[in-house]
Amino acid sequence: MTTPPVDVLVVGAGTTGLALALQAHDHGAHVRIVERRLDLFRPSRAMIMHPRTLELLRPLGVTDALLARGDTAAAVRLHVGSRVVPVGIERLDLPRTAFPHLLLIRQADVEAVLVEALTARGVTVERGAELVGIRPGKSHRAILRHNDHDEELEEVPYRYLAGCDGAASVVRDRIGAWHGGDYAEEVVLADLELSGTGTSADRAAADAPAGDRSRAHAADRAAADAPAGDLEPGVAHVVAGRRGLLFLFAIGERATWRMLATRAAGESRHPFGQPGPPVPRDQLQALVDDAGLPARITEVAWSAQVRLQYRLATHFRRGALFIAGDAAHVHSPAAGQGMNTGIQDALNLGWKLAFAAGADASGAAPRTELLASYERERRPADRRVLRVTHVIFWAEASLHPLAQLLRSVVVPLGAPLAPWLMRRRRLVAEGARLMSQFGLHYRGSRLSVEGVAAPGSRPGSVRRARVGSRLPDALVRCEGRRVRLHELIAKPGVHILLQKDAAVIDTGLLGPMTHVHRLSDRPGRGVAVIRPDGYVGFRAADVDQDQLGAWLRLVGLAP
Repeated sequence: MTTPPVDVLVVGAGTTGLALALQAHDHGAHVRIVERRLDLFRPSRAMIMHPRTLELLRPLGVTDALLARGDTAAAVRLHVGSRVVPVGIERLDLPRTAFPHLLLIRQADVEAVLVEALTARGVTVERGAELVGIRPGKSHRAILRHNDHDEELEEVPYRYLAGCDGAASVVRDRIGAWHGGDYAEEVVLADLELSGTGTSADRAAADAPAGDRSRAHAADRAAADAPAGDLEPGVAHVVAGRRGLLFLFAIGERATWRMLATRAAGESRHPFGQPGPPVPRDQLQALVDDAGLPARITEVAWSAQVRLQYRLATHFRRGALFIAGDAAHVHSPAAGQGMNTGIQDALNLGWKLAFAAGADASGAAPRTELLASYERERRPADRRVLRVTHVIFWAEASLHPLAQLLRSVVVPLGAPLAPWLMRRRRLVAEGARLMSQFGLHYRGSRLSVEGVAAPGSRPGSVRRARVGSRLPDALVRCEGRRVRLHELIAKPGVHILLQKDAAVIDTGLLGPMTHVHRLSDRPGRGVAVIRPDGYVGFRAADVDQDQLGAWLRLVGLAP
């Protein structure tokens, strides 16, 4: 059975595949998204969304729903030696962003929000549809097997296929090799009910007078002075002990608490990254006890062990085939990078596939540089993330004697400095900026073009919009109103920012996916073009219609 062709066939409906499908659809592509799994429940492995990821998702209209399902002001208690250090994730000193905080949110909730957005656009996630073959050639075809029609295979003609099908990706096998290694440690996940919670910090907060955040301050002061054994309910607890790392989040899916802990890998040979056999209750309790927490496990609703690896695909693209997320790179859960880097892959690739498909349909020349830019931009970025998470995971969880010595001796010795360090807002903010990839840039990309200035011209305020870099948020005046830049560009498409005295853009260069904004409070004649993923693609001190048109043609948006 052969079905009508699609522009973009997305294989895999995790957060990466869903974000890619949504980005491609909103930029004009005809999209299908298929998922092998029938079961809607999949235990969340990711729990944190970074500010930069929220920025990138904003033009797709899903950030309000994500914020409603998550927690931007979660209380975190860092257990360091004999101290408990309060960490406020809502107090990050991140300027020029609408999201100066982390978002504590289950991966399952992120997927639910993205599925709802796709459904509202008429795109259905086709569950129980497995990719079993790919037929290359002039007319690309994917072979699907549906669980409800095992006797009949479906052939789907496509322009581009995006493999977001995880670490065991069948699409990656057609693209390149899988380099890296296996960790000697594994992760234990569990949804639990605990007894023995409730502390002096809770009592201090309850006794404090209401108003002006005094309750929160009282709780923080009490937590800072509390012994490490105190376990407050409703907050996240983090312990880096001699034997590894333990998190307790009050956002379990089948019970109140979600536990994530590391330990030496067992003998189980279940697939990497996938929930494996359940963990006996006595072993879970031993992990809690080893962390020095006094809570007792009263119920285990669900548990699993997860094998870990660190790997990077040698290529992210071959012809019309692409891979993103865990299909392209996997690493440890350190710093909560997995879901975030996968979504950033997706939002880099989705608009490029949509614009390339639109150019193909119009009979234009193939968008070679546009499609090649995905691997050239994202693979180096993902390689850096893999290296950073590898180092962090070694420090947090490695069973190497040196790492254990650091956690059991050096860290406790420095524990008295922890409250002081947490109060250094700029220091904490720099760490958040690094983990959120605010500093990531694509300045070496073929899509990052600095316009040739006319004689005597000088760049005005566009000098802050450095080509290849993230556009910083700022308050500007446009069409008679004060508005923030990120709000101005919070819709799909390419955004052209003109300074006050810049020349008018030739209407022949503009289409439905090209939006022009004149910034009346930014003197000068310059222009900056912002890509759909929020990076500056083109900048010039003067509007040159030929140069601007060449960049728009490069991305498939001009005749």
